[in-house]
Amino acid sequence: MQIVEEIRPVEFREDRLLVKTLSDDHDLRASYHLRHQVFADRLQWVAKSDDKLEVDSYDAFATSVGLFDEEQSLRGVFRMVSPPYPFMIESEFKPCLLPDYEIRKERDTVEITRLALDPTLTDKGLSIRLMQVLFKGVYQWSMQNEVRYLYMVVEKRFLRVLRGMGFSCEAISPAVSLPPAGTLSIAAVLDWKNFHETCPQKQPSFFQWMNAVDGFSSFEKSGFLARDPREQFAELALAQTRRQDQQSLVERGRRLVAA
Repeated sequence: MQIVEEIRPVEFREDRLLVKTLSDDHDLRASYHLRHQVFADRLQWVAKSDDKLEVDSYDAFATSVGLFDEEQSLRGVFRMVSPPYPFMIESEFKPCLLPDYEIRKERDTVEITRLALDPTLTDKGLSIRLMQVLFKGVYQWSMQNEVRYLYMVVEKRFLRVLRGMGFSCEAISPAVSLPPAGTLSIAAVLDWKNFHETCPQKQPSFFQWMNAVDGFSSFEKSGFLARDPREQFAELALAQTRRQDQQSLVERGRRLVAA
């Protein structure tokens, strides 16, 4: 039986913005309201609720991380689910997958869902900036919790955006129209090890920025980013190899399995 390990929180500042794991009821409620604005009101991916909160069964065991502006207003959010808990890609998003695809459910693998920015933002430049910082939060959370692989289901065009930002996302399904909105979506896996191998050469300044934090206690306690991140990740990869007999992606774009 797989043991549920403690999830390490993140908290760091980026200029006047704050990224942190959501824990109190007020912040969580704000995240559910933001999700309702995006996924119910705007995208119509889920049904609207009378209380204007978008909550589902995954929230009972998921970890949510929020992005706050200088006025402490929630501007962005994402949600992580770790094994052995179920992934949405195993049920709601299963139509995206090929019939013989095997979902990886190892300690170094999570699913990211409900990634959203405040839809009331009208400044495109600000929205892009907030999305970058939000994904820095995704990266920092992953590093803090020793995660290598992220499952996700996103709009096909957004997958191109992520790749353009420098993230190593590989499609593992064809594009599928998902009800009720009929959005053309695609399942993908983001591999942070690949990101560590390619980004320093292709986008060194971006890689340096992604790994720069302001020294909040949560990072100091874990020590995960205390040294050069490429060196640290190499050590982590070696440790994972010893524990799991060398993991690899095989049948690229079709199957993600543990070697």
